[in-house]
Amino acid sequence: MKKLLSKGSILFLLLVMLAGCALPGLAGTSKDTIKIGSLTQSESEIIAQMLAIMIERETDATTDLVTKLGSSIVQHQGMERGDIDISSTRYTGTDIAGALDMEPIKDPEKALETVEREFQDRFNQTWAEPYGFDNSYSITVTEEFAEANNIETISDLEPYADELRFGVDNAWINREGDGYDGFQETYFEFGDVYPMNLGLVYQAAATGNMDVVLAYSSDGRIQEFDLKVLEDDRQFFPPYDASPVINNEVLEEYPEIKAITERLSNQISTEQMQELNYRADVERVNPRKVAEEFLQANNYFEDAGEGGD
Repeated sequence: MKKLLSKGSILFLLLVMLAGCALPGLAGTSKDTIKIGSLTQSESEIIAQMLAIMIERETDATTDLVTKLGSSIVQHQGMERGDIDISSTRYTGTDIAGALDMEPIKDPEKALETVEREFQDRFNQTWAEPYGFDNSYSITVTEEFAEANNIETISDLEPYADELRFGVDNAWINREGDGYDGFQETYFEFGDVYPMNLGLVYQAAATGNMDVVLAYSSDGRIQEFDLKVLEDDRQFFPPYDASPVINNEVLEEYPEIKAITERLSNQISTEQMQELNYRADVERVNPRKVAEEFLQANNYFEDAGEGGD
C-alpha cells in the first residue's frame, strides 16, 4: 500500500530540491570556485579574464565569470549578496557617487583613500590598488585639429569655442555635477551642442560632422578614429581610476589573490587599455584571448614588485 506524504513532508522535499537548483550565474560561491563579475564593457571582461587566468594559474581554485552586468551598482549588490566574490573593474568616481552616496572628490589620491577606507568599514571588502588606467569622461578632438591649432588642454579650446560643434553622449548633457551645466561653470560654452548615441559620437568626429566630442578615456575607438584626449587642466571631471574589489572572506581563504592584484597594480596604462579595447571592440578578438596575449607578453607580471612600478 502506497504511503501518502503529508503537506509538511512535501514542502520540506521541495525546499531541499530548490536549494540545489540555483540559477546559473546567481548562486553563491562553491567552496573552490571564485566568481568574478564584469560589466558590459570589453575592458571589464578583459580584466576579469586576466584575474581568472592568474588565479587559476597560481591557486587551487577554479573561477567562474559572471559577465555583462549592467552597472557598478549591480556588481556591488551581487557582492553584498555573495553572488560575486570579485568585481573586476570598479571606478573611484562611480562608486563614491553610487555605492557610497557621497559628493564627488576631485583629487585622485583622496578619492582612492576614501573608497579603500569606506569599502573596508562598510562592506568588509578590499578595494585593491589601481590597475593604472582610468575610464573618465574626456574632451577629445581629432589629432589633425589639435596639431594645426596647438591644442593640448581643454582650456586651449576656449578661443575657438563659439565656432565649435560639440557632440556628447545623451546621458551626459543633463547630468548633475559633472555634466554640461557644471562644465560651463568651470570652462566655457560651446557654439552648438549635439546630444547623440555614444556610438555615433566617435564617428561624428572622424567624419568631420563634429569638431569636439565627449569620449571615455580608455575607449578603443579613440585610437580607431585618431582622436586626441585633452588634458582636464582645471580638474573638472572626477577621477575614475579602475581597481578590483574583493570580498575579504575570499582573501582569507586565498591570500594569494592579494599578491596577484598587487602585481597588476599600475601595470596597465590608459593608452594600453585603449589598445586592448581596440582589439576586442574593433578587431573583434575574444576578450579571453586579448587577456592571455597581454599576460604572456608581460610574463604574467612575475617581475613586478609589490604595488607595481
